[in-house]
Amino acid sequence: MAGRFSRSLELVRASADVLNRERKLLVFPLLSGLCCLLVAASFAAPVILSIQAGQGTGQHAQFGSGFYIGLFVFYLVQYTVIFFFNTALVGAAMTHMNGERPTLGDGLALAVSKLPQIFGYALIAATVGMLLRALQERMGLIGRIVVGMLGLAWTVATFLVVPILAATEDGPIEAVKSSAGMLKRTWGENIIGNAGIHIVFTLAYVLLAVVFVALFTATSSMHSPGLMIALMALAIAAVIALALVQSALQGIYAAALYRYVQYGDAGDGFQAGLLEQAFRPKR
Repeated sequence: MAGRFSRSLELVRASADVLNRERKLLVFPLLSGLCCLLVAASFAAPVILSIQAGQGTGQHAQFGSGFYIGLFVFYLVQYTVIFFFNTALVGAAMTHMNGERPTLGDGLALAVSKLPQIFGYALIAATVGMLLRALQERMGLIGRIVVGMLGLAWTVATFLVVPILAATEDGPIEAVKSSAGMLKRTWGENIIGNAGIHIVFTLAYVLLAVVFVALFTATSSMHSPGLMIALMALAIAAVIALALVQSALQGIYAAALYRYVQYGDAGDGFQAGLLEQAFRPKR
């Protein structure tokens, strides 16, 4: 276990080294997050107004077919935004791994050129999301656990879809099949790299929470609203910064893994040996 965790840290360090040299890659998850917030707000506003209107007339809000159609459209738009900027990030990371210096424009231009494929993949992901949600609403606790496992399996199977879309002319269906096929050929018992990133950042979030809880506790006796607001703003900024770095690292790792699986070379910034340990072929 200690050896696996150590390799995870090495993979995170390798991804972080690439990110440190190409800090502009952080702009892509930042833009993705801002656009997702705008999309969520635009969809939430009419729902809130509808609920308030129902309360004003003494009627309980009921979710009919229109609500679920709207939810599907929300999923579709959100996934399109997320996959668009993920494709830009992965494409820029691949450019760096080819020994070139990517620009933000390069990544965005690639994502724009892949927009039909991105939208198709978003359509597939939204459909899967709605099906899993429907199953979850109709099942008890055990059913929810099963649905959660199905969702995890889908996430693992589609881990390389975005790099495939970024690097090839494959459509979304072919990309999903290729992603599952690549993982079947290379995935051993543990996905060390992806798990390692999650472990490291989970620990970072916990440490951040402990630090700020201690700060809030220590300064609460000062009765200084300005100081409390400043600490809250700092805490929010720290969480956002961690989220941006985590998202960027996951995109870089996905790009490196695809390159390794496809060409046997992880590219500039990664040692192939690390990926060989992380994704060991089954015997």
